[in-house]
Amino acid sequence: MEDWAEIRRLHRSEGMPIKVIARVLGVGRNTVRRALAAEGPPKYQRARTGSKVDAVEPQIRELLQAYPRMPATVIAERIGWAYGITILKDRIRELRPLYLPPDPSGRTQYLAGELAQCDLWFPPVDVPLGHGQTGRPPVLVMVTGYSRMITAMMLPSRQSPDLLCGHWELLRGWGVVPRALVWDNESAIGKWRAGKPELTTAMNGFRGMLGIKVVLCRPADPEAKGLVERANGYLETSFLPGRSFSSPADFNEQLATWLVVANARTHRSLGCRPTDRWAADSAAMVALPPAPPAVGWTTTVRLGRDHYVRLDANDYSVHPSVIGRKVTVTADLHTVLIHCDAVLVGEHQRCWASHQTISDPTHVTAAARLRTQRWLATATPPDDSGVDYRDLADYDRLLGLDGEVAS
Repeated sequence: MEDWAEIRRLHRSEGMPIKVIARVLGVGRNTVRRALAAEGPPKYQRARTGSKVDAVEPQIRELLQAYPRMPATVIAERIGWAYGITILKDRIRELRPLYLPPDPSGRTQYLAGELAQCDLWFPPVDVPLGHGQTGRPPVLVMVTGYSRMITAMMLPSRQSPDLLCGHWELLRGWGVVPRALVWDNESAIGKWRAGKPELTTAMNGFRGMLGIKVVLCRPADPEAKGLVERANGYLETSFLPGRSFSSPADFNEQLATWLVVANARTHRSLGCRPTDRWAADSAAMVALPPAPPAVGWTTTVRLGRDHYVRLDANDYSVHPSVIGRKVTVTADLHTVLIHCDAVLVGEHQRCWASHQTISDPTHVTAAARLRTQRWLATATPPDDSGVDYRDLADYDRLLGLDGEVAS
C-alpha cells in the first residue's frame, strides 16, 4: 500500500517518468505501470476454496421455495446434514430472503405540534412526605412527538383532580397545548369499553376547554407510546442516580433544573437537540384557552360540629363560626381553600402525607372561645327573685298535721 501511494505521488506530483520511479524505489517497471493504471488501492483477496454447504445448496433452495420459514434445524434434518450447524445457518440466512415476500416496516413520523405522549412514572426512591412519612408519589411525564421535549412533575396522587391539575401546570409551563394527548388506560383518564375508548367526564371537560383530543392506546400496547416509555427510563437512569430529596417540592425543583439540561442535549434519533425543534413545534400547537379549565379538587359539604373537612385522606380545620352551614372546599397541588359563600374560612398548605389532621391555631382558639361562651350561658342560674314561695306550714294544715306537730 505504501509503495503504491509513493509511486502515484512521484508520478503525479513530481512528474517522474516510469523508468526513474522504478530505479528510485527499486521495483520493476511493470509494477510501476500497474500501480499507475489501478483504479483503487491494492488489496489482498484470497481465492475462495468452497464450502461443504455448496453441495446441498440446491436441496436447501427447494425446501425454502416450498416452505420459506422452515427453521434451519428442520432443514438440516431433512437434508441429512452431518456437519456443524453454524455454517449451514449462515447460508440459510443468506438464501431465505430470496423466497420470503418483502415486509418493510413503517417509520413513525410526527408533525410539528401534533401530539404529546403522557404517562405516570413511579420513581424507585422514597421521598419524605412530612409527619414522619415517606412514599413514592407518581410523576406525570409528557414528551412531544416532533421535538422530543420532556416535561415532568411529581403529583400527590394519581387521582383525577391531581392528574388534571398536573396536566394544566405542565401545559402552562409550555405556554401552548399539543393538538392531541396520548394516554394508556389510566383509570383517571379513561378506558376501553366494548371495543372503543371511553374518556372520563373530567377528562372530557378538560380537553373540551383546551380544544384538543385525547388518544387512548389499546390495552397491552406499550409500543404505541414508546417515546414517553423511553423518557421514563431516561429519567430513572440519568436523573435519579446519586440524588436525595428532602420533600416533593425539592424533587420537583431538582427535576425542573435537570430537564433544562436534558432538553439541551443532542437526541440520538433526531440528530439535534429538542430545543432546536421546539420553536417549530410550539408554533404549530394550540394556544392556551382564555379561561383556565376547572381542575383540582372541588366539593361542597355541610360543616359539622368538629369543624373539619376531609380531603384526600386528610382533615383540614375550618373556622367554627360557620358550623352547620355549607362550605366549598377547593384544592390544587399546593393549597387547600375553604369558602362559605364568598368568605374564606380556611386556608392550608396541601399535605402529601396520609391520615393527618391539619389545624389552624386561629380556628382552634376560636372553637375554644365559643365552647366557653356556650358553657357560661348554660351554667348561670336563672333570676327567680320575683317568684313567691308557699310557707311549709300551709301543707301541714291541709294534711291535718298541725296539731300533732304542736304536741
